[in-house]
Amino acid sequence: MSELITPELVTLDRNLGGSRDQVIRYLAEKVVAAGRATGFDELYADAMAREQKTATGVPGGIAIPHCRSAAVTQASLAMARLQPAVDWGAKDGPADIVFFIAAPEGADQEHLQLLAKLARSLIKKDFTAALRSAETPQAVVELVDGALGLDQQPEGGQAPGGAGAGEPGAGAHQAGSASGAAAAAGAGAAAGAGAAGARETRGPDGSGAAAADGAAAAGSGTANPQHLVAVTACPTGIAHTYMAADSLAAAAAERGIDLQVETQGSAGSTPLDPEIIKNADAVIFAVDVDVRDKGRFAGKPLVSGPVKRGIDEPGVMIDEALAAAKDPNSRKVAGGGGDSGDERAAAGGESFGGQLKRALLTGVSYMIPFVAGGGLLIALGFLLGGYELALSDEAGVANGDTLLAGTGIFDLPPEGLLAYLGAVFWKIGTISLGFLVPALAGYIAYALADRPGIAPGFTAGAVALFMDAGFLGGIAGGLLAGYVAMWIGRWKVPNWLRGLMPVVIIPMLASLIASGLLLLVLGGPIAALTLALNDWLSGLTGVAAIGLGVILGLMMGADLGGPINKVAYAFAVAGLGEASFENPAPWEIMAAVMAAGMVPPLGMALATVLDKRQFSMALRENGKAAWLLGAAFISEGAIPFAASDPLRVIPSTMLGGAVAGAICMAAGVTSQAPHGGIFVFFAIGNVLMFIVAILAGMVVTALVLVGLKRTTAPKKAEEPVVA
Repeated sequence: MSELITPELVTLDRNLGGSRDQVIRYLAEKVVAAGRATGFDELYADAMAREQKTATGVPGGIAIPHCRSAAVTQASLAMARLQPAVDWGAKDGPADIVFFIAAPEGADQEHLQLLAKLARSLIKKDFTAALRSAETPQAVVELVDGALGLDQQPEGGQAPGGAGAGEPGAGAHQAGSASGAAAAAGAGAAAGAGAAGARETRGPDGSGAAAADGAAAAGSGTANPQHLVAVTACPTGIAHTYMAADSLAAAAAERGIDLQVETQGSAGSTPLDPEIIKNADAVIFAVDVDVRDKGRFAGKPLVSGPVKRGIDEPGVMIDEALAAAKDPNSRKVAGGGGDSGDERAAAGGESFGGQLKRALLTGVSYMIPFVAGGGLLIALGFLLGGYELALSDEAGVANGDTLLAGTGIFDLPPEGLLAYLGAVFWKIGTISLGFLVPALAGYIAYALADRPGIAPGFTAGAVALFMDAGFLGGIAGGLLAGYVAMWIGRWKVPNWLRGLMPVVIIPMLASLIASGLLLLVLGGPIAALTLALNDWLSGLTGVAAIGLGVILGLMMGADLGGPINKVAYAFAVAGLGEASFENPAPWEIMAAVMAAGMVPPLGMALATVLDKRQFSMALRENGKAAWLLGAAFISEGAIPFAASDPLRVIPSTMLGGAVAGAICMAAGVTSQAPHGGIFVFFAIGNVLMFIVAILAGMVVTALVLVGLKRTTAPKKAEEPVVA
């Protein structure tokens, strides 16, 4: 097997700058320089994207930034011992030991198991102490190889337990198919004796369930220890998944509690035995992603939190689970096999406002494919068959419905093949776009109540269409359906009825309540509000229209794909269902939003051309990629620039976006496509002014950024200083 770490990838006692960004940048460059990745930009962007989800600092002065990236050609570890330490988001202080784990996108199971084993070793005090005292990079490599079992032959055909070199008492405890890779000895918990009983049940791929054997725990006087199960999972499934499993196992062993943990990581997952789940008193979810096949745990008392909490506060989570097991009113795992909104809210301490925002954005994200496909098909239909396709029967022309009526590919209308194909495209696109409101409502409800909420949400969305309540009615219906389904899902029902709840009872009652409220109470007022909003948008002219364009442009440039950007985009997309040739305002808003969203990466690309000295080599390379990203309406192409210099980049992108949005609205530019940038030119009305707006915004962004960098003594964008 190729080496995961070499002395060239180890840096000892260096000052790599005062921020995580600088350290990750340095380590990513090390991996690229060693020939283990094809490009710095992609690797760095993937690592930072993972870091922005959850800080990767863990207790004990350790940080484990990690990612899977298509740029990585060989699974690699790059290590830095920092002087001074850098804040990495851990509660107990900054990190002085940083391991950067770079895994290929399609890493094989053997490499992923080794990377996971390293992560588990890093919460062992003996191992980290040895890393801090190592005098040479070669010594670090030997320590890591020892922890991974690469410096010794496996015994009996089994992979070594993963104990660090020279770690006493960390050998494997085997029982049947079990091996003691976790052992949790010294896993950051204070008591070591109790941890000796921890074990991990593994499948043939080396992954599986970690368990703390209460019977073997020392110092416990509990005659009948309680039984808990847990699931740990993080977005990349390399480090935090397994560290949380070990930390929870150690905390459970201290308390004499039988705990079995299912690790849903990249190295594979062996599901817990159904009998073990059945006998469990409570379940712990330490996860940052959805739990696979959650329906297995339905009805069990639940304690949930981010995966990092499983590392930082394992004992607290164990104690909360024990309390939940005794509390008849504790939160339970919802039926239906997925996350319910109240579980997610508890998992991350999510507020009601945060839950609401997440539900709305989920609905929009699932709705976009219907809108994108439908909008582009309609635009192609117009390109082939003309705008007459959308006219009404009273217009006296061969519209789309007329061309399709009673004809087929072998029985063409007099207008010919192109007109007929245009009608086909237009009709399919129109039908697809008709799902906008039901899909929006259905997936808002899904975000709140998981699968039991989908049917009530779609039904409420269809009712909103029937009531002419538009996307506002869809939002209201989706929220009603989701919260009602969530409420019904918490009802205490007999065991024999529990299986019917997610597939019969919840969909039926939630549909009746949510759609009934829309039909009888809310639909009429929302329809009136929708009509008033459409009339207002249609009547926007002159300064009012330009002002709306400015506001939308500022929002699109404010956080480059973040919540503010998404609110403006969601507003534009949701209105497309109301657009027509008689009411083109939603198309105009979509064009302004898309143009403004294209400006930030294009402006960054131009700025790197105008004044290269103001940007590091890495950012200049990012600038080359930003040309294409901006042209395709991918605002995130400007994120590397904003991350390195937000106080100058963000004002620049906001000003450029405002200019582009204002010009689009002033010129009446329209877009029937919700995405695609310049590549959907055929769906853009007045495409020349669309291009002018983008170019103007791009120039403003670039000039403002270069001017700010030259006049406000910016921090030099150079590589981290090595002390």
